[in-house]
Parts: sequence; structure tokens; C-alpha cells
Amino acid sequence: MNAHFSPLVDITLRVNGETVSARVEARRHLIDFLRLDLGLTGAHAGCEHGVCGACTVQVNGQIVRGCLTLAAQLDGADVWTIEGLSDSGAIRDLQEAFVARNALQCGFCTPGMLAACDDLLRHNPEPTREEIREHISGNYCRCTGYEAIVDAVSTVAEARRAAR
Repeated sequence: MNAHFSPLVDITLRVNGETVSARVEARRHLIDFLRLDLGLTGAHAGCEHGVCGACTVQVNGQIVRGCLTLAAQLDGADVWTIEGLSDSGAIRDLQEAFVARNALQCGFCTPGMLAACDDLLRHNPEPTREEIREHISGNYCRCTGYEAIVDAVSTVAEARRAAR
């Protein structure tokens, strides 16, 4: 038997609100499935060890590392990528705050960072600056120094609180 053979698994899941059915190798990572099979290239494959956060996406309402999650595990799951979050308008205010606060520069970490920040604000609509720092601590950014990101998330939390 070929040592590189991986059995195929049939999966059906929802990606950004649309039903997707596919046959995937059992060892295919979610990030590769999204990027290579579905053409959703917003989330990035960075360290491929679950450390940098560039591959962060939402699965069943929770953020996961796409490089550590197998696509075969997600039969029946609801997956949201940065494309879906952006196109739906769900993170428009976060995106605008990132631009206004200069919380993005090269952009490599930005999709995962936005997914993590959206997750934080959905579960904790009024985070302290320390809670924001803690929540994004699993997402590496080499350009911004993080303070502008914390400012952007704080700005959105305050604006959403005022709107309630």
C-alpha cells in the first residue's frame, strides 16, 4: 500500500451560508480545502502549526485554526470565512475601524485577526483592553504592534454599546 494514500471522505457542510458537498482526503486540512478546493483564499496558511492565527475561521460559531482542523471532521458544520463575514456585512464596522485606526499594514494577519475580533465581540460585547489583548494573543502581527488593533476593537465595542 502506498504510504501517501489517504482515504476519501464525503462531506456536506455550509460555507458562508451555502451548502457544499465534496469528497476530500481524510488528511486534508480545512485551510487547504477552503483555499485550494473552494477558492476562498482570504484566510492564510501561515505557520501550519496553529500558532500564528492567519488561518482562523469560524466553525459552528467558534473560531478554529484551519491548519489544525481536518475538512473530514466538518460534515454538517457551518463554516464562515473572512469572505463570508465581509460579504454579509457582519464585520463592516470592524473593517472600517481597522482602516481608520491603521490597524492593518501588510494584511497577512488581517483576515484571521478580524475573525478573532468578531468572535470576541460576539461573546463579549464590552471587552476591556486587556480582554482584547488576551483574545487576539493567538494571532501574530508583525507590522502593527497590536495597539492600533486594540484601539479599533475598543472603538467598535463603544460604538455598538452606544447603538444599543
